[in-house]
Amino acid sequence: MWGGRKGALLRVWGLWPAGVLGRRPLSCNAASLAGSNSPQCWNCGGPGGPMRGHEFFCPQCRALQPPDPTRDYFSLMDCNRAFRVDTAKLHTRYQELQRLVHPDFFSQRSQTEKDFSEKHSTLVNDAYKTLLAPLSRGLYLLKLHGLEIPEGTDDEMDRQFLMEIMEINEKLAEAQSEAAMKETESIVRDDLEKAKEMLTKMRYFSNIEEKIKLKKIPL
Repeated sequence: MWGGRKGALLRVWGLWPAGVLGRRPLSCNAASLAGSNSPQCWNCGGPGGPMRGHEFFCPQCRALQPPDPTRDYFSLMDCNRAFRVDTAKLHTRYQELQRLVHPDFFSQRSQTEKDFSEKHSTLVNDAYKTLLAPLSRGLYLLKLHGLEIPEGTDDEMDRQFLMEIMEINEKLAEAQSEAAMKETESIVRDDLEKAKEMLTKMRYFSNIEEKIKLKKIPL
């Protein structure tokens, strides 16, 4: 039953929302950015530090602020937390962020801002590369949901799987007891574990594919 559901399960992850707002209106259909308890600006000590719509710069003195360690890649790249990502919009967001935080634009600024710029730029690069590739994107989604895979395609959704999802949603809507809720949760958790196993295999095949590409490169 799992065989025809591998890619379909990943699509279901698209039901899990997340998002962010940028320094100015940017693309990729962001959802709201959670959290309003920003620290004070390191430069001017202004209240609130980076604010919504100015998450990289202090609204008081415009000094570049340090990266937010709690922010995930989907939020940073202004995308919904889902397996399916519009890579064209992702690339546009990447370019816009690099125009904001790339070290080349901070050569005449303070050393603190230079250091923050390096960190921001590295983070943006890592986020872009991770979300661009389906395999790394899927692994990162699992990580966000507490399903780490030790070191080591997106198919069309089939009708059988759609029916199963509908049945799960119906069970969830009709659940009147804790036992019924746990039964539904168990079904979902089982599918997540199977996705973890599938992505583990995908990673090894992806490594082999990269080796094949390197072999084809003429010396």
